[in-house]
Amino acid sequence: MSVIVPPFTRESAMQKVRLAEDSWNSRDPLRVSLVYTEDSRWRNRTEFPVGRTEIVSLLTRKWAKELEYRLIKELWSFTDDRIAVRFAYEWHDDSGNWFRSYGNENWEFAADGLMKRRFASINDMPISESERKFHWPLGRRPDEHPGLTDLGL
Repeated sequence: MSVIVPPFTRESAMQKVRLAEDSWNSRDPLRVSLVYTEDSRWRNRTEFPVGRTEIVSLLTRKWAKELEYRLIKELWSFTDDRIAVRFAYEWHDDSGNWFRSYGNENWEFAADGLMKRRFASINDMPISESERKFHWPLGRRPDEHPGLTDLGL
């Protein structure tokens, strides 16, 4: 598969979003970090990591806390080298308390297709286990599983 680089079309932006979702659903911090530039700058909740090493550290801490993490991303808009997405993910803590986290991300890409800036705003909502909507084995969301819009989220 070829690397998706700017300028984006609707189709290539949607592909980029799905590839990002698939990567994050792997819950592999190193794998995820490789789609960012060496000096990528983030805002993630209250953390502001710079570079892949800090990104790996943040993601390692994240997935040690957010157990059984399952994520869905959806394209919101795009321009030549930027993509905006909305997302939701479900997870539980080590006490078995379930949450659905909602958020928006703004992405900016370098000419080689690596993400150089990522700004995320995220809110957590406690849910009961019976309110979960993301039911698939850990890993990539199956193509037939509904997306955010189809789930009414």
